[in-house]
Amino acid sequence: MLARLVTRLFWSGITLFGTAILTFVLVNAVPGDVARVIAGSKASPEVIRQVHARYHLDEPLWKRLGHYLAQLGLGDLGYSFVTDQPVTEALLTRLPATAALACVAIVMWMLMAVPLGVLTAKHRGSWLDRSVLVVSTVGISLPSFWLARLLQYWLSYKLGWFPVAGLHSLAHLLLPAATLALLAVGYYARLIHSNMVQVLQCPYVQAARARGASEASVLFKHALRNALIPVVTILGMDVAALLGGVLFVENVFALPGIGTLAVQSVFNLDVPVIMGTVIISALIVVAANLVVDILYRWIDPRIKTAH
Repeated sequence: MLARLVTRLFWSGITLFGTAILTFVLVNAVPGDVARVIAGSKASPEVIRQVHARYHLDEPLWKRLGHYLAQLGLGDLGYSFVTDQPVTEALLTRLPATAALACVAIVMWMLMAVPLGVLTAKHRGSWLDRSVLVVSTVGISLPSFWLARLLQYWLSYKLGWFPVAGLHSLAHLLLPAATLALLAVGYYARLIHSNMVQVLQCPYVQAARARGASEASVLFKHALRNALIPVVTILGMDVAALLGGVLFVENVFALPGIGTLAVQSVFNLDVPVIMGTVIISALIVVAANLVVDILYRWIDPRIKTAH
């Protein structure tokens, strides 16, 4: 187990290193003078030269990359070109809002998806099964920004049931979280359904029924736990994606999260902040993969003996 963990950590470091290099090259390939953006369109040539010198913008790309990787190796993500705030501080300030949104959204869609997946597997081919299939197809197809705008207009502007934008209380998170939940619940319900159908045909489930176990015990204790193994993988990736910033939903509802910060940094050509958001998102993905491995061993003890 320890050797496997060390190997995973090694390759995780390689992944983060490669992500940093690729992102730095791509960001610096974007047309436009970053110094002009920082100093303003009316800045004099002397001011532009000073900005170039301060942020090493007049140096070759490979040299700037080496300078950045050296800082990154020390855990320093640099300073924002626009606000002069440490990037780490800016990200940590925004992370709680994004994390809160992610947690509420995941709780919402799993509370709906698990019972729907179990029920549709038990009543396969029924009207409920077909309805969830339709909802899943529609949910995957809907653009998140369109659904967010639609819910915001009707439930906030028209009916006044939810706050329109901002983040001042839990109520401000409910509508954006519901947007994400509606997009995901159908997919997760179908995923659980597909795995439950397979698990319900396994011999140990039939044996549990033969021993006189109740139907609820068979479904939720014996079948659901094993049906959740593939779901954990997808959920881990979705958690990482949510914590990396939900760009469109956060911007529609003006939430002060990482997604909003990422969009602002792109418009401002704020390279350190762009790099910081990408690296943090990659780090969250790597961490999510490690957590998924651990959850696998908790959900299915057979995985422990297989290694």
